[in-house]
Amino acid sequence: MKRILPTIVIAQFFCTSVWFAGNAIMGDIAKQLHLEPAYLAHLTSAVQLGFIAGTLIFAVFSIADRFSPVKVFCCCAMIAAVLNLGASLDSIDVTMLIICRFATGFFLAGIYPVGMKIASDHYQQGLGKSLGFLVGALVLGTAFPHFLKSMTAGLPYKYVIYGTSILSALGGIAMLLLVPDGPHRKQGQLNFGDFLSGFGNPKFRAAAFGYFGHMWELYAFWVFVPVILTAYKERYAIDMNVSLLSFLIIAIGSLSCVAGGYLSQKFGAKRVATIALLISCICCITSPLFLFANAMWVFIAFLFIWSIAVIADSPLFSTLIAQNASAETKGSSLTIVNSIGFAITIVSIQLVTALRISANAQYIYVLLAIGPVLGLLALVREKK
Repeated sequence: MKRILPTIVIAQFFCTSVWFAGNAIMGDIAKQLHLEPAYLAHLTSAVQLGFIAGTLIFAVFSIADRFSPVKVFCCCAMIAAVLNLGASLDSIDVTMLIICRFATGFFLAGIYPVGMKIASDHYQQGLGKSLGFLVGALVLGTAFPHFLKSMTAGLPYKYVIYGTSILSALGGIAMLLLVPDGPHRKQGQLNFGDFLSGFGNPKFRAAAFGYFGHMWELYAFWVFVPVILTAYKERYAIDMNVSLLSFLIIAIGSLSCVAGGYLSQKFGAKRVATIALLISCICCITSPLFLFANAMWVFIAFLFIWSIAVIADSPLFSTLIAQNASAETKGSSLTIVNSIGFAITIVSIQLVTALRISANAQYIYVLLAIGPVLGLLALVREKK
């Protein structure tokens, strides 16, 4: 039915808006709790750790394969909406804030990879295009809190939390009411270890390692976009709406996801993913030339180009992973690869945070090239 893919895409967008809700208001939370701005990395890592823990549990117990993925998605969306509200409590302290963000990340494990599982159960043909729209929705959801923050300037920061929680609940309800389980779904069984079976397939393994390299770069880039913009604003003492620009820079990646999905139908998912990974690798390596360019339009244009390249390969790697996993373990295979990928994001985010100082702020993001280089090597090796 025509409504299925749009509903999945919109539900994914609504529900993933809780992912970076804390990042968009970190400045306000830091003032309230007397935290250093660098605490942003810990807040992000808490969500990522929760997501990793959730995806491990979901994969080990084959949740998305044994139970209706639509119902799993809805339940997790509703719970994540409630947990996200924890950051708005007047009595919140640092410990509770971290716990709330961790728990929100845990239940996002039943949203992002399960949404891809639902799409793959409906669309075996043209899966790259379908997942392009789906990951594009994730990008918009990730960027949306920054947009909310820019639109509610002057209002209490809690409005961002309220807005993203409402969206998450609506997304879960829409999925339950409007999307049935897909015709290509095969119910799996509880067999511990089956979620790792895909790694025995060289094509699955190459796609997974390409995805891991991509993830080393992706979330670190997203986390540090506001940091990069703020540093530029302070360096040149210019008027810049950091929240709105952060939204626009991150959100443009949604268009490249969709474009990559369409291009994959003509040129193949692996070829397009490899080209996108190569371009984002070049952006990492050349970033010192642009991050403090005296011409602001050069600086902003570079960030837009980097954002377009950094996410374009994500739905294509997920497509290759889904296509090379067995039907009975597809959901768990997508989930465990997500789990490992997000574990990698914590390492890169914390590494950049630990090493970044004002003296090396122009050069530190070259470290993000490590992932794409290793991912490209895995893809080239499989081809040989």
